[in-house]
Amino acid sequence: MAKDLTTGTVSTRLRKQATPMAFGLVAIISFDAVDLFFVSRLGDMPLAAIAFCFPVLWLLTSLIIGFEAGAASVISRATGRKDEQMARRQTTDTVVLAGLVMLVVMLIGLATIDPVFRALGATDELMPLVNDYMSIWYWGTPVNAVCWICLASMRARGNALIEGKIITLAAVVNAILDPIMIFGLFGFPRLEIAGAALATVTSNVIVMIGTLSYLHFKLRVFATPFAKFSVVLNSWREMLRIGGPAMLTNTVVPIANSITVAMIAGYGVSAVAGFGVGIRIEPLVLIPFYAMSAVASPFMGQNFAAGKLNRMLEARKVIARFSIAYGLLLTTVLFFAAPYLARLFSHTAEIQDVAITYLRIMAVSYAGYGMVMSACAGFNGMGFPLPGVAISVCRAMLVFLPLALLLRWWLGLDGLFFAGAIANVLLGLVAYKWLGSYIRGHRREETQQQLY
Repeated sequence: MAKDLTTGTVSTRLRKQATPMAFGLVAIISFDAVDLFFVSRLGDMPLAAIAFCFPVLWLLTSLIIGFEAGAASVISRATGRKDEQMARRQTTDTVVLAGLVMLVVMLIGLATIDPVFRALGATDELMPLVNDYMSIWYWGTPVNAVCWICLASMRARGNALIEGKIITLAAVVNAILDPIMIFGLFGFPRLEIAGAALATVTSNVIVMIGTLSYLHFKLRVFATPFAKFSVVLNSWREMLRIGGPAMLTNTVVPIANSITVAMIAGYGVSAVAGFGVGIRIEPLVLIPFYAMSAVASPFMGQNFAAGKLNRMLEARKVIARFSIAYGLLLTTVLFFAAPYLARLFSHTAEIQDVAITYLRIMAVSYAGYGMVMSACAGFNGMGFPLPGVAISVCRAMLVFLPLALLLRWWLGLDGLFFAGAIANVLLGLVAYKWLGSYIRGHRREETQQQLY
């Protein structure tokens, strides 16, 4: 069930963990791409409505990722110490807490759809479509939280293969249900944009039930949920020490994107829809980066707990080389492929032009963004989340937003995209240097302790 990441060749370990994770991420990110593809067949207005939903969807996902990061950190370090009892305790308690918190968030979200999306710039014409989508999508947030914490607990144990299989199953179910519910096939009522949300929620519920059953009855990764409250509280406190800052780290980006959407709204509905197409294509090409960052946390966590700091420095170099190589590949490929990709999601020239421009400009900076993701995950895995918070806040708020305001005035809509690219490159360099200095600092402390 668990794999020891503290032994073996570093590059091989990272590759073997990241590969199944990448295939799983292809599947999970295809959730959004498949939704967008079918919704685009309904017209430009539904496509724009989905684009207005993106910042809120990212915000909710970021909260879940925070719980996931906290769980992965504490469980991987417990695994590195060979403390399986603590790993089970943390798995159970984090699943319960994440489910409860996201249930409350769901209720708040359902009650605030109209004011939130009007504040983002959604027009009277778009609000009925936004309501149709979000009033269903919100119901899946607690389900998503439970699923992702369960999967993070397996990745923290060094077993990314199970996660990849489960995510792929969820995507297949979603892809089957999407056209049926959106267009009303096989006697099912035609729900259009609401059908996309219902397909996602339904597939997540099916997978959650299967995942919980498999992990409990087959792999026995859960402890009793009826422990003393003091024990559960201590477990929550340790997880939130990492998960709380990780939530802040991940929510900074959706907040910045919300402001970006509001800026782009001034250029018209087609500009918002084109931006929405671009940022839906983007995760598909960034999957290898997401996979590497996902396995960086358990790798760093296990090796830090085992005192294998030299392996961590080597992993940092492997990640940096991969980020640069794949980033250069994306820069070349997207320059030529962006028009073809944009045409898959819209036949409107104005929407295509915005999506193509976004992808071509941002592709130059993806190497830096990949390093940022892996460095933040590495800090979380070690149990030191604050550097990741600082990197994310600086990237989104201190570098991107001021540059966006300046370059929009100078270059118009394109200036917003150039601001994002510059922020990625600058903070990628900072993240690489900071992670290395942190690891070397702990290595010096460990050497001094051994001497004395």
